[in-house]
Amino acid sequence: MRKVRINAGQAGLVFKRGDYKRVLTEGTHWLTLGESLVKYNLAVPFQNSTVALAVLLRDETLANMWHVIDVLDNELVIVFKDGKYLQTLTAGRYVFWKGLVTYTFTRADLSKIYITEKIDKGLFGKYELAKYVRTFEVAAYEKAVLLVDDMYVKTLTGGTYRFWRNDTSIKIAKVDLRQLQLEISGQELLTKDKAAIRINFNAQYKVDDIKKAVLNNKDYEKQLYVLMQLALRGYVGTYSLDELLENKEAIAKAVFEDTKTAAAKLGVSVINCGIRDVILTGEMKDIMNRVLIAQKQAQANVITRREETASTRSLLNTAKLMEENEMLYKLKEMEYVEKIAEKIGEITLHGNGGMVKQLKEIFTK
Repeated sequence: MRKVRINAGQAGLVFKRGDYKRVLTEGTHWLTLGESLVKYNLAVPFQNSTVALAVLLRDETLANMWHVIDVLDNELVIVFKDGKYLQTLTAGRYVFWKGLVTYTFTRADLSKIYITEKIDKGLFGKYELAKYVRTFEVAAYEKAVLLVDDMYVKTLTGGTYRFWRNDTSIKIAKVDLRQLQLEISGQELLTKDKAAIRINFNAQYKVDDIKKAVLNNKDYEKQLYVLMQLALRGYVGTYSLDELLENKEAIAKAVFEDTKTAAAKLGVSVINCGIRDVILTGEMKDIMNRVLIAQKQAQANVITRREETASTRSLLNTAKLMEENEMLYKLKEMEYVEKIAEKIGEITLHGNGGMVKQLKEIFTK
């Protein structure tokens, strides 16, 4: 006989020649000849590798001391110890001691896609659980279509969405709902008068119908680009270069009107569009520069002639007034004398001619 002690928080399993005999709880016990004792900590899950669990469960007393958790192939069980996450169980049989600590269990069915179990979202960061979850992020300015086995299910707004990871195919297609910019840059076009130009064109648009944009059309952005491009080419070809430069806003408005109906079929609304730049090729640029220089020179010549004509007319009017008014003539003489006196120290005049005439002869010499 041998006396053994089972402390608080422990349990003991008695074996004889490898066969399970009984369970011992807290207290003092006696073992007979040939019996051995294995002690277990009640605060940790039960682990046993010597005897089949099914054999131990035949003991009703021992079975009542355990939580026996059977997890199927398409299931997960999340274990909480005293309200705190402990571990995630996959397919198999698990045993936890009752009494010393409180265990709770959340069973999840992995055969479905939606996570309907009450699981705190913070637990999805645990790797043991996260590897069984598919997570999708949809920003606040986005919407997304949910496709299950390539079939449309619903439209998702901004948020985080999680689904169980299994053989079911789950995809989402996201679309930005903000106002977007479409750039059609460097389009090489020919005008009506065969002038080669490059045009930079831009448009602002928004996605209105995500199902049309994503499900009914492939690459809706590329299709919108081509619509704008073809409409722009069509209008540019009907204008000469000068007309094009003068009617950029009208062309942009015409492109807008032509494309907005087709864009609506893509689930898109065009808000505005315009020609940002008209760029001439090298040879055409030189020609236009020469034309501009010639135009400016002609304008300058017209202004010069206009000013000369006005000056001559003013001189003629002054001469007529001086001829008709002797006093005005004398005042003009005094004005000449005053101007000359400011710059010349001494002037000698003779009395055989008018003062203005003599001054004229002095300046001529």
